Amino acid sequence: MDTGTKAAGRFSHSDRLQSYVGEAVRDTLREFDSLKLLESQMAVSLVDLDSPEAPVQAGFRDDEQIYPASVIKLFYLVAAHAWMESGRLADTPEIRRAMRDMVVDSYNEATGLLVDCLTGTTSGPELNPGELETWYDKRNEINRYFQKLGFEKINVNRKPWCEGPYGREMQSVRAHEPNHRNWLTTRATARLLTEIVTGKAVTPSRAREMMELLERNPYYAGPDANSQARAYTGAALPKGARLWSKAGWTSQTRHDAAYVE
Repeated sequence: MDTGTKAAGRFSHSDRLQSYVGEAVRDTLREFDSLKLLESQMAVSLVDLDSPEAPVQAGFRDDEQIYPASVIKLFYLVAAHAWMESGRLADTPEIRRAMRDMVVDSYNEATGLLVDCLTGTTSGPELNPGELETWYDKRNEINRYFQKLGFEKINVNRKPWCEGPYGREMQSVRAHEPNHRNWLTTRATARLLTEIVTGKAVTPSRAREMMELLERNPYYAGPDANSQARAYTGAALPKGARLWSKAGWTSQTRHDAAYVE
């Protein structure tokens, strides 16, 4: 797949995969019926890479915009490598440390540093309206990059937070509600991960570096960087499978963007 495809990463549809997705959705709804899980609270994309040059896919509500939790960090990782490749971002030990901590340990502070470096913005006290709009326009630089590649229905201009945003971060959330929080679709996320896996995200060598950060051990039981992935996709894998993943959760959402061999 060409990353600049006009089809915006819409791989060929597979009826076989669609039957798997449909069965999984029905089984999940049945399993969590007592907790009142709704169809509207689920979204799925499944891509088969048996033929890497011609992926096929299926989905359930895969074009719906959903809150991305830590999966958003995949997009910041790719953007950081794209900026370094073009010379817009210096490849320093501190940037490398931030990328690792963002992906492996899912640290929000590391993510915030990368968003600042990618967009030339900082958090801080509230701004006057003109300054806020200038600041917000800079924050959309990552969006503009992915829009040029044909990614649709995403918003990737916010720093993630646990306790809530403050200062100009909260000011911007309020000024641009209701549709400008971080959003992804599972289709867009699956496309991005597919490009990383197949070596088409930025360059093959940079895609390999990203894969090194994403590899997880779903079998080791200790409290470590593998725990999020192990609790989701990893819990269902047969022995001997390999897993690359960026999982995330909050009190109300559970996400996993994963590649399995």
